[in-house]
Amino acid sequence: MWLVDIFRAKIVDISESLLTIEVTGDPGKMVAVQTNLRKFGIKEIARTGKIALRREKMGASAPFWRFSAASYPDLHEKVPANGLNGARARSVSNEADVSGGGDVYPVEDGFTINHVLDAHWGFIDDSTSGLQSHTLSMIVNDSPGVLNNVTGVFARRGYNIQSLAVGHAETEGLSRITTVIPGTDESISKLVQQLYKLGDLHEVQDLTHLPFAERELMLIKIAVNAAARQDVLDIANIFRANAVDVSGHTITLELTGDLDKLVALQRLLEPYGICEVARTGRLALVRESGVDTKYLRGYSLPL
Repeated sequence: MWLVDIFRAKIVDISESLLTIEVTGDPGKMVAVQTNLRKFGIKEIARTGKIALRREKMGASAPFWRFSAASYPDLHEKVPANGLNGARARSVSNEADVSGGGDVYPVEDGFTINHVLDAHWGFIDDSTSGLQSHTLSMIVNDSPGVLNNVTGVFARRGYNIQSLAVGHAETEGLSRITTVIPGTDESISKLVQQLYKLGDLHEVQDLTHLPFAERELMLIKIAVNAAARQDVLDIANIFRANAVDVSGHTITLELTGDLDKLVALQRLLEPYGICEVARTGRLALVRESGVDTKYLRGYSLPL
């Protein structure tokens, strides 16, 4: 536990024999974390790539790309009950199971695409049609062209990748790909069968119906003056975000959490003016404790 505190990591899941933590930082810090924890035994690692935003100089004039919420009014459209904001529906087929004997499967009817500037990348959960966003975790060889081969399988079958994160796995020479793909259970099962035909792929696991811990990382740069700086920092404290850069006219925050948490912070900060946003895709590992937070959200705790 003291190593968790030293590296300022956070515990996201505990079971009788396993501990799942999240940690952010530069590559050197990641190597140090793995080196120190290897003696205890590392079971699984899900990592993302590097994201970066430019540090602003103190005393410099406000940049020409200073945006405000008025710059993209589409973000203020009424949010439907399913949580999708600014979604644009497109229908490509009425038959989800017809393949015509080839290797191309039609995309399910009712598939939605979110506005490019929307903070929400469009998680789907339609209980009536069975269409939902599936989280897939894949172990592949760490070699050139593997990611292109994997995404090519999705593209040939007309699947839109809602989220994608790639990083080194717990075993040297292997990488873990975590992706979110919309589809029905049956169509995703067919997709997994096609993925197993790739020579560089070792394992595919659909985490959708399993208890799993998910995290995304976001860097967000907000345009603020001295008068509004404390207000932004107060909002950041509520979400447990960290200020990683402060200049005379901007603040850059770092935040980790699930999709809803990142979306909530970004929308609260829109009135101040968002200059830049850099986000990773979703990372996910199975919760060994068996606790499924998705179901816990539906219950109210007694007072």
